[in-house]
Amino acid sequence: MPQPVVTVRNLTKRFGDVVAVDALDFALPRGVTAALLGGNGAGKTTTLSMLPGLLLPSEGAIEIFGENMLTHRHRVLPRLNFSSPYVDLPHRLTVRQNLTVYGRLYRIPELKDRIAELARDLQIADFLDRQTGKLSSGMKTRVALAKALLNRPELLLLDEPTASLDPDTGDWVRSYLEDYRRRGDATILLASHNMGEVERLCSDVMMMKRGRIVDRGSPQELIARYGRATLEQVFLDIARGPDLFAREAAQ
Repeated sequence: MPQPVVTVRNLTKRFGDVVAVDALDFALPRGVTAALLGGNGAGKTTTLSMLPGLLLPSEGAIEIFGENMLTHRHRVLPRLNFSSPYVDLPHRLTVRQNLTVYGRLYRIPELKDRIAELARDLQIADFLDRQTGKLSSGMKTRVALAKALLNRPELLLLDEPTASLDPDTGDWVRSYLEDYRRRGDATILLASHNMGEVERLCSDVMMMKRGRIVDRGSPQELIARYGRATLEQVFLDIARGPDLFAREAAQ
């Protein structure tokens, strides 16, 4: 079997007495789009933030492209990137300046051409020279995605990739991501509250609750397993269902 792009073992994150992520185990092969789903506080963003090293785990191991992220992170970072609406770019810099700074950090050749290409593809050319802090939420979402794509990552980690986008813009961003994955055989791991987006993009869905993965499968498998018509109904079943963890603790 080919080596997984991402392998997570016993991944745990505590904030004081709060266990935000609780002993996760999963692996992702190359060329898939996978999702972490769950309600607010389920641990999705914390998990995504630990993978590139933005947060350090309390316990467990993360391997990306076969490298231990706790000891050899520097070998892997040029091959991945991360985007989240909860991580702001410097507000006083223009969009172009922000992309230039990150492009230099990644040592991207012909950086001006790459920024121009992304500006065209993601329709941000009209505000490249505007201060990032003066953009609308939807504009910031597109700029964050452009930042995440600068180095043509083989692993793309996306937290709410179409947050604040109108339906039309969200649709072509999803099409862009589908095409990006196919062209580069890239692996995408995303967190989203848009169940239609997940059904369209993802072949693998991990359902999280209170920091644990409580179910996993393709959207079609999960829909069939729960006897529902949509993934949103499955999501609600899990979110509102019996508290499996309280039951385990009582046994």
